[in-house]
Amino acid sequence: MSIVPTEGPEAAVLLPHWLSEEDRELLAVVVRAAVEEPGVHPVAAVHLADVLTELHVAAARDAVWPGPAARVRRVTGWADDVLPVRLSAAELDSVLGLAALPAALRATLGGRRP
Repeated sequence: MSIVPTEGPEAAVLLPHWLSEEDRELLAVVVRAAVEEPGVHPVAAVHLADVLTELHVAAARDAVWPGPAARVRRVTGWADDVLPVRLSAAELDSVLGLAALPAALRATLGGRRP
């Protein structure tokens, strides 16, 4: 049985953020550096670690099931390296709270939030 997040069931929803390979690599570098900071809040560290996991899962998902992302890329005209990175609201908030997050990547992630 899953535990419902304290923010409510909508906090557990994972939303796709379509990121290029360059964006995913940059996000991984920034998040990894934040997790290694000695002053990072423990809860934020957990969310950021989940973001790193999802970056790996996104690539694995595309390797095993390439069809769904390929259809979206074909319809939208996006490049072949664009993949969905699924983040919860808490994970996204943790990433957007990083001062080192580049403005362009912040805009990309922030613009996809409902």
